[in-house]
Amino acid sequence: MNWLLLFEQILNGIQLGLLLFLLAAGLTLIFGIMDLVNLAHGSLYMMGAYFAYSFAGWTDSFVIGVLLALPATLLLGIVVEVVALRTLYDRNHLDQVLATFGLILFFNELVRIIWGPAGLDLPLPDFLNTSVEILPGIPYPTYRLAVIAVGLLVALFLYLLVARTRIGMLIRAGASNREMVGALGVDIKLLYTIVFGLGAALAGLAGMMAAPILTVEVGMGERILIDTFVVIVIGGIGSIRGAFLAALIIGLIDTVGRSILPDLLNLMLPQAAASTAAPALSSMLTYVLMALVLAIRPAGLFPPRGA
Repeated sequence: MNWLLLFEQILNGIQLGLLLFLLAAGLTLIFGIMDLVNLAHGSLYMMGAYFAYSFAGWTDSFVIGVLLALPATLLLGIVVEVVALRTLYDRNHLDQVLATFGLILFFNELVRIIWGPAGLDLPLPDFLNTSVEILPGIPYPTYRLAVIAVGLLVALFLYLLVARTRIGMLIRAGASNREMVGALGVDIKLLYTIVFGLGAALAGLAGMMAAPILTVEVGMGERILIDTFVVIVIGGIGSIRGAFLAALIIGLIDTVGRSILPDLLNLMLPQAAASTAAPALSSMLTYVLMALVLAIRPAGLFPPRGA
């Protein structure tokens, strides 16, 4: 086994995990506090990527494009919550699923109308399109290190926001007992709008960070949304700490598994069969882990206090 390659794959797994965390943190807050099943969360991820592409093109700066796209996605999330989702809070989850699935179709068609059906590439600036030698003989892309740094900074920001501020206190109280928070005079509608806007901004940031690595295309949010739901189920619905740790676990299992499993399967299967089976088995491992967690700890590994 190539240990240098394994180390690089571990870093890739951390990077993927932190991207999943950006998505899962917003979704777990929305689900845990608002009790809203939001299938359109992946569409906000997609819109963040398209906003970054457009703003970067207009300003000729990737960094400025991201800085402009972030408030644009937050504003879009607020508009979606006020216009489309506010009437769904008292409805059952099936109605929420159908309504937010309709939003997926709406955003996909909106993207086709504005940006066209073809995939787009968001180029990196020269200072990010380089490599850094993190250890002797191990170069690693600068941009992927930047993604890891941004993910860790956002995790720290969310910890301070939720644990050390008044808004965070209300968020934690809302996750534990929404009716009591409303009875104490807190404007629940405003709290929900703030939470949804924050979740939209986090989803959009994940899309912006992923855009230079992946192709910006219609429907890019649906594929990663499934992994995001797996993360919040494993971590515990409503738990930021759980989302962070579960996202890292899933990222490492998926990425490192794709690197290790072919070598292990080559010991038992022909090379062609091993290369085909390894990615599928790596993806299955995340669902096997989710099933084990649900069987042992139905509330997740790190449920919020009081859950």
